[in-house]
Amino acid sequence: MKPLFVERMGHGPDLTLLHGWGLNGAVWNSIRDALAERFTLHLIDLPGHGYSQHVGIGSFTATAEHVTRAMPQRGHLLGWSIGGQFAIELVRLVPDKIDKLVLIATTPQFIANPAWPHGKKTATLDQFAKNLKENYHATIREFLALQILNHPDQRATIAELQTAVSARGAPDIAHLTAGLELLRSNDLRNQIQNIRHQTLVIQGDRDALTSERAGHWLAAQIPSSQYEMIPFATHAPFLSHRDIFMARLMQFLHS
Repeated sequence: MKPLFVERMGHGPDLTLLHGWGLNGAVWNSIRDALAERFTLHLIDLPGHGYSQHVGIGSFTATAEHVTRAMPQRGHLLGWSIGGQFAIELVRLVPDKIDKLVLIATTPQFIANPAWPHGKKTATLDQFAKNLKENYHATIREFLALQILNHPDQRATIAELQTAVSARGAPDIAHLTAGLELLRSNDLRNQIQNIRHQTLVIQGDRDALTSERAGHWLAAQIPSSQYEMIPFATHAPFLSHRDIFMARLMQFLHS
């Protein structure tokens, strides 16, 4: 099986970062230099994304197992959005490889149902999948806009995200569709209370993709967790509220 692309830089304790759907490791460009002063970074392009486009997306667990082979022997793990869902699965698969866990704008289940009211309607993903096939570029722009909806500097932040998308080549539509199917089927709620790692859950109250209630639920279920709700932050708080995000992250990882 072909290896995933990993960009490594910095010095200090190991820190692996997992990006969200439709993006790649370049999304961390605005914070990676500051992090690299304190940590050895492992910026993984997830299967089907960025420089890992040659790696197909299989089942959720099989894809997560592939990610484990790109991780260092042991270190901290940070996941954003669907990258956070993979991080939760990695805790189950390789708990001894992980020190502290950081979950950003992460929900254990993206789709809502009577037992989980904190998700999105199935029709949301259905429309996204349909739009991907009809107009890929417009759909990606719409998705990026949702990530920083209601942010006052929305135009500049969208440009930053678009730069990250194009930095390593646009992902294949088939891979993006497979990622949406993972979001449709994932239900990680039963795994959450078994997480024994020190965990930081970061959520924005202006997140248009992940409910603030989902983040609060997540933190409440993890025994050794800290919850950081950033007021006015969007789905990408490391972009919309970079200074606050970095201060809280550094405090947690160095505590």
